[in-house]
Amino acid sequence: MRTIRTTADDPRFTQLVKLLDRDLAIRDGEDADFYAQYNHVNFSFKVVLVIENDIPVSCGAIKPFDENTMEVKRMYTREAARGKGFAQRILSEIETWARALNYQRLVLETGIHQPEAIALYKKYGFQIIDNYGQYAGVENSYCFEKSIVL
Repeated sequence: MRTIRTTADDPRFTQLVKLLDRDLAIRDGEDADFYAQYNHVNFSFKVVLVIENDIPVSCGAIKPFDENTMEVKRMYTREAARGKGFAQRILSEIETWARALNYQRLVLETGIHQPEAIALYKKYGFQIIDNYGQYAGVENSYCFEKSIVL
């Protein structure tokens, strides 16, 4: 197993994002179109992948949110690979990368229909905050933040 940094045009990332989008369409139901408009892959994304036996099993990305903050996007782990700590590896690498780029905080949004993600973020030290930006007032969203200042 290895963790790598890459870009949004990496076909292994694209493959995982397609699986993520299918999963979210099921979980979010009629709200899927609302969320999909905010989940387009941006080619400025900095992407982290976990590869196991030459198969991409987990991914996550960050993009600038403001001058001090990176936003975590497109977190996903293949269903068969869940429970092995891959998402925590992704978050750890994302945090290290963002800190190296002199960012001080991470933010993210997840849906209420993603209890595994909510538990992961809380376990990893993220705190629930008021919904920001396009998620303000959206009852089916939770927004989180984490300071990454040492």
